Amino acid sequence: MTTYLVSRHLGAVEWMNAMGHHYDQHITHVTDYSELKSGDTVVGSLPINMVADLNELGVKYLHLSLYIPESQRGIELTAEQLSALDAKLEAYQVKRL
Repeated sequence: MTTYLVSRHLGAVEWMNAMGHHYDQHITHVTDYSELKSGDTVVGSLPINMVADLNELGVKYLHLSLYIPESQRGIELTAEQLSALDAKLEAYQVKRL
């Protein structure tokens, strides 16, 4: 079972490392579901439809959750800024109705 960190943001990678969260492989995008296997874990901030796809494959999803004030949207955040915004990993399971 492999844990993938999916993020194009260096601050998120640094935050994961600083917080001691384990991941096996860092990728910037999920482009090919065929490489993912049931029992794998994906960590990131993915759109809900992709999370549903992952869950259908038996892949666990951990969302990098935080509330970003409008003044900080659209900019690269550092690991320190993510911590100050109380970033955390939360498990989500999404099912299409």
